[in-house]
Amino acid sequence: MSGHSKWATTKHKKAVVDAKRSKLFAKLIKNIEVAARTGGGDMDANPTLYDAVYKAKKNSVPNDNIDRALKRGSGVEAGGADYITIMYEGYGPNGVAVLIECLTDNRNRAASDVRVAMTRNGGSMADPGSVSYLFSRKGVVIVPKGELTEDDLLEHVLDAGAEEVNDLGEAFEVVSAAGDVVAVRTSLQTAGIDYESADTSFLPSMQVEVDEDTARKVFKLIDALEDNDDVQNVYVNADVSDEILELLDA
Repeated sequence: MSGHSKWATTKHKKAVVDAKRSKLFAKLIKNIEVAARTGGGDMDANPTLYDAVYKAKKNSVPNDNIDRALKRGSGVEAGGADYITIMYEGYGPNGVAVLIECLTDNRNRAASDVRVAMTRNGGSMADPGSVSYLFSRKGVVIVPKGELTEDDLLEHVLDAGAEEVNDLGEAFEVVSAAGDVVAVRTSLQTAGIDYESADTSFLPSMQVEVDEDTARKVFKLIDALEDNDDVQNVYVNADVSDEILELLDA
């Protein structure tokens, strides 16, 4: 029985991972399509598109899917949707601030689905401006550690505009002003340093430390929101300690 239980658990986990991967693929492809429509299909002249394609490839999105998204976005191929970006704001369990970034072709559907996910998972919607002031738009480049030290990394990113480097365990997070993200990743490329992704993101300027119960509820809320095809990113200002993360993983 134990062997069967282990296989059932493994199979279930794999199904969850595969489902998440397909969701991620769809979101990454959507980013490519929008970047190509907004700034043109030439990656050399469109750094946002370059970063979207790079991130998709790093996450093993098939080249055919990437090429079709590029063609739809740049108008070479029909079938592209008219996506708009919408930011929703709300409060999660215990008043944690939640910022929800949507990329959708149906504003009404997105608003309804986000509201349902929030209310069913201990959250509530808030008026525009209620929590967004707690976040700052930043450039974020994720760099795998490998043999790289923090000092080595700082040497290449400080002059490019990096504001701080954070140790994430298996990778470094390089934070800069949103407008400097291309300069930071270009500096890494020039130095021959591999990186995982270069994005603009919303980072909390003030974090709220949460206990295990609240952390569990917040992650459940995030999962519910990210399960929505219209939701691209979810940002929260919850500060979850390593000890609590280990408890949740267990």
